[in-house]
Amino acid sequence: MYSGSSDGESHEAPQRKIPPASSMLWVRNLRRYIGSGAGLGSEALMELETKRILLDIFKEKQQKSAEAGTIPSFYKKKPEEGSISHRVQRLAKFRFLKKQSDLLLNADDLDEMWVCLRENCVIDDATGAEKMNYEDFCHIASVCTERIGPKCRRFFSPSNFMKFEKDESGRIAILPFYLYVMRTVSLTQARIDMSELDEDSDGFLQPHEMEAYIRGLIPNLAQLRDMPAQFVQMYCRIAAHKFFFFCDPHRRGKACIKKVLLSNCLQELMELHQESEEEVTDTEQAENWFSLTSAQRICDMFLALDKDMNGTLSKQELREYADGTLTDIFIERVFDEHVRRGKTGGGNAREMDFESFLDFVLAQENKDTPEGLTYLFRCLDLQGRGHLTTADIHSLFRDVHQKWIEGGNYELCIEDVRDEIWDMVKPADPLKITLSDLLSCKQGGTVASMLIDVRGFWAHDNRENLLQEEEEPEEE
Repeated sequence: MYSGSSDGESHEAPQRKIPPASSMLWVRNLRRYIGSGAGLGSEALMELETKRILLDIFKEKQQKSAEAGTIPSFYKKKPEEGSISHRVQRLAKFRFLKKQSDLLLNADDLDEMWVCLRENCVIDDATGAEKMNYEDFCHIASVCTERIGPKCRRFFSPSNFMKFEKDESGRIAILPFYLYVMRTVSLTQARIDMSELDEDSDGFLQPHEMEAYIRGLIPNLAQLRDMPAQFVQMYCRIAAHKFFFFCDPHRRGKACIKKVLLSNCLQELMELHQESEEEVTDTEQAENWFSLTSAQRICDMFLALDKDMNGTLSKQELREYADGTLTDIFIERVFDEHVRRGKTGGGNAREMDFESFLDFVLAQENKDTPEGLTYLFRCLDLQGRGHLTTADIHSLFRDVHQKWIEGGNYELCIEDVRDEIWDMVKPADPLKITLSDLLSCKQGGTVASMLIDVRGFWAHDNRENLLQEEEEPEEE
């Protein structure tokens, strides 16, 4: 009875309805002011413009997808040189690679990490090796983070600790761990350097890009610092060719960066970082394709074979390779399978250029590798059927047998050698030998040498004597 008057009207003031924010004048003016971009800084304007461009691209893609139906787009045209898309792509790539480079440990950081590892490790009484358990590992991680910064923290994860061999006390040696860190940093830096040279950012390097990468490494490789300036271009050409021989098996003219990083070629090249203070024989230097001695040997060999000095090798000139121990049928097959025809046409116009010669030498010196054996198998496959028959083996070894007799060796039966090859390979199909059979038998390089090179057959025939000669110096 106290809530209303006698006439039924309430004493409470009527409630005012609050208008929505969007209808307020100052809100509309603020939104209009911000939407125009007049009150934004240059960075905010750039972000706003980027958002608009990306939204337009997204809508365009949606429209195209709707028009194309269910078939997805499988080809995207690369941006034209100098276009806005190309410039944005290059800028984004530059900023990304710079960010990744800043996260890497430098030489001083690696030295500091080694000091931390040695100061906080435990000496194994039995072996004298410096080791650490997981508690030491975590403590060293904290110390390194304080001295170096958070960028070293990723190396001290539990999964990394579990990668290394542990003793009965659960400890790992600090040296393998430190070498792992160094190799990771080295490979990451190599990938960044290669990605910077990858002009179209497709993850592949073309020959001139690979040569540029090697040229940039030369000042940092101790064994190449004294290289004559006039030989640098030729050296880069020779060195880059090995990467493409092993990392570009389909000969597309580009090598995958990931495959290059994981290949033995890069590891072989990085061996030249070591100072050659100790005496190194010419033979040991020649075994490394990337050494200066090896590159000069390849050039001298090509110049010595090129009798007419026209920059290419004819079949007759190539027959002098390895003192003329290769068979004529093999030389013919090399030209059939791996040498391009000359522009003038005709069989006599076909000659081997320097690039093809590098492939030839790499195959000869790496017969036991899948890449080298694949090169040679194409030459051995006389009919191009993808396998070798007993008739092919007989035809191939006939030239070896002729050179064998001309060299004053004892008479031998071709059928016996053929049967021996079959026993060595043990093919899945007893009537033919495939490339897969040669790779799986682990003696494919020996078999190929027996069929193309009389010196290779002699080495196989005298393998026991050669093995005994190698063991005698070790016993002394």
